[in-house]
Amino acid sequence: MVDISEKDIVERIAIAEGKIYLKNETINKILKKEIKKGDVLTVAEISAINAVKKTPDLILLCHQIPIANVDVYFKINEKENSITANVKVKTIAKTGVEMDALTGVTVALLTIWDMTKYLEKDNKGQYKTTKISDIEVIEKIKKEK
Repeated sequence: MVDISEKDIVERIAIAEGKIYLKNETINKILKKEIKKGDVLTVAEISAINAVKKTPDLILLCHQIPIANVDVYFKINEKENSITANVKVKTIAKTGVEMDALTGVTVALLTIWDMTKYLEKDNKGQYKTTKISDIEVIEKIKKEK
């Protein structure tokens, strides 16, 4: 684990995002709230928040950081049949929350996949159109004292 004892406690924000590509029919069912397991985006949002809070349990040597706030947003792009998950995490601590934001995005996208996978298989049982990609930190902010 990295020694952060000499660092200052400051406000830190990390924003991460990623995409999941699905079939057009699946996107339509999500928009109409016709998925068997429930409201996909609401469940994915709660899953993302929970994942952020549990990041140190999932990633070894990741610092336990007090989470001040988590915002989760989804953007559906019907032209490319994708959903972009965006997770913004805020803390007041000695180290940043990039790993927490990345974990939140990843779990949000996995939740969407889990809730819709029954619609995504082709006639051979393969997931030809389903893909998670472009998971990255898009912004990191450190507000100095």
